[in-house]
Amino acid sequence: MQYIHRFEDGAAFQWPLGKVVCVGRNYAEHARELNNPVPSEPILFIKPATAVQSFAEPVRWPAQKGECHHEVEIAVLIGRDLKNVDEQQAIAGIAGFGVALDLTLRDLQSKLKDKGHPWEIAKAFDGACPLSGFIRPERVSDLADIPVRLTVNGQVRQDGNSNQMLTPIPKLISYISQYFTLQAGDVVLTGTPAGVGPLHAGDRLLAELPGLLSAEAQVSGAG
Repeated sequence: MQYIHRFEDGAAFQWPLGKVVCVGRNYAEHARELNNPVPSEPILFIKPATAVQSFAEPVRWPAQKGECHHEVEIAVLIGRDLKNVDEQQAIAGIAGFGVALDLTLRDLQSKLKDKGHPWEIAKAFDGACPLSGFIRPERVSDLADIPVRLTVNGQVRQDGNSNQMLTPIPKLISYISQYFTLQAGDVVLTGTPAGVGPLHAGDRLLAELPGLLSAEAQVSGAG
């Protein structure tokens, strides 16, 4: 099923999906839970468009690659080209907010990190970015107070807020634009709060920006 950006009312976004720019360790407690140093500036990596799928599709990952961990994140839909922008221009370039999973093959990522190699094959595989629909930016009154939560089989696993981010959303988009031109249809994933853990076949997931939107998914498992 080909992914298309949509708003919560079902309307399609006018621009097609582009790249997904992600930030690692943007919540200090998440960095600590994986025994990683807390970074002094954003750690960026990219997922290709082929990694994105709708939350309506079953969650799966490559077989025989070890554990796949959930990382729930606030997703920002970009609505115009952004290059070398300041924070106010970054805010003006936001077309919507959603919720996403940055699925991570944790065993594979750990091996890559030990060798000093890039992470992409642990984070950019097909289906590695389940993505919800988007709410329009006017629904969000304060970018520094956006809650994000993941519930697995009725149990809250991750519960965070954008006020915990080391690099806030406007500053993060501005920073990214100094290195990569963000284009309309691109998505920025803004980091995950603490509480990441392995997924199992049959798990039922509820990802939310509480009070704003929610998305549900069923885990199929490795395949």
